[in-house]
Amino acid sequence: MRLLHTSDWHLGRGLHGVDLHPAQESMVEQIVSTARSEQVDAVLICGDIFDRAVPPVSSVALWSRALAELSDIAPVVVIPGNHDSATRLGVGAALYRQGVHVVTQITDIGTPVELSDEHGAVLVYPVPFLDPDTARHALSDDDEPLPRSHEAVLGAAMSRIRRDVASRQESMSSLRSVVMAHAFAVAGAEQEVDRSDSERDIRVGGADSVASEIFSGVDYVALGHLHGAQRVAGDRMRYSGSPLRYSFSEVNHQKQALLVDLAADGLQSVRSVPIHQPRPMATLHGTLSELLESPELASASEAWVQVTVTDAARPAELLARVRERFPEALVVRHVPASGPLVDRAPGSTAVPSQPSEVAEAFVRYVTGGDISPAELDAFESAYERVLADGRSA
Repeated sequence: MRLLHTSDWHLGRGLHGVDLHPAQESMVEQIVSTARSEQVDAVLICGDIFDRAVPPVSSVALWSRALAELSDIAPVVVIPGNHDSATRLGVGAALYRQGVHVVTQITDIGTPVELSDEHGAVLVYPVPFLDPDTARHALSDDDEPLPRSHEAVLGAAMSRIRRDVASRQESMSSLRSVVMAHAFAVAGAEQEVDRSDSERDIRVGGADSVASEIFSGVDYVALGHLHGAQRVAGDRMRYSGSPLRYSFSEVNHQKQALLVDLAADGLQSVRSVPIHQPRPMATLHGTLSELLESPELASASEAWVQVTVTDAARPAELLARVRERFPEALVVRHVPASGPLVDRAPGSTAVPSQPSEVAEAFVRYVTGGDISPAELDAFESAYERVLADGRSA
């Protein structure tokens, strides 16, 4: 059986003011074309379909078209990510055409989407993004809620899945199992996990990761959330990554979808299918004269670029002069080689990558001092409550 594994489409997202909807249309076309040319038996979309809970109408229309075209080729299994509103994504799921499985309810964890090939059954277990504040009650097997952590709720979800697999193995001669999840699995990874600035913080209680061993006992784990395609436990556990570059921290990412082949006895192979990007991306660093005069940078004139100018003093008409050489420059900042960033103020293009860093930078800008541990704890608690409210909207 051949599965197409993709995630983190983030329909509706832009890039530093650039409308990426045309690029997202092209991305969808490439994924549909791959599903058709590779004759896949199912398509797994592992969360963050949209970039926010209430996406633009154009993005909803694009998603509807993608579902229709993909489901004409093979069954499609979808879970929500932390950017999606599970409630909105799941509206009308019971009315979808046969072969479209949008699984958004925690109560459905442990109930597989059943597929089959000439070797027997392939059971796909969807695990929607689990907000610990909600899932710790819904996944508890008794009156006491689970601990407030991603590890606790994902562990409980996988326990349900392993019990279901075990109960079916007695009556099925050949059974292969696949789990879909939107989560940050890092402990036990084979290499340092590659994170991106465009991934939203999902920390609860200061932690956002789970041990990769939690996902043991199945043949393949299709993951979403991290935007860089990467292995966590060999080929058995993979992030497909986002199909488009959504920040300059992804400049070196090779964007792709994954083709997963299952043999009679389990996972056979995983190979990547490149996704063509709308433009090259580059990060440039140097004095203004070096950036404007270097012939080696000629190829960057057509790329989306982030430019860091290192002159001791901010050059006059910096933005205009940079864009004369690099018309598609999206971020231009001045960072003297001998000192800190001089224009880190509200509205600066040099934005910290995590919400807690935004809070720290704001307090430092306003007060001249560092944020206190109590202030940081209060901010993180409030931020987590806002995220939880948005996911339940």
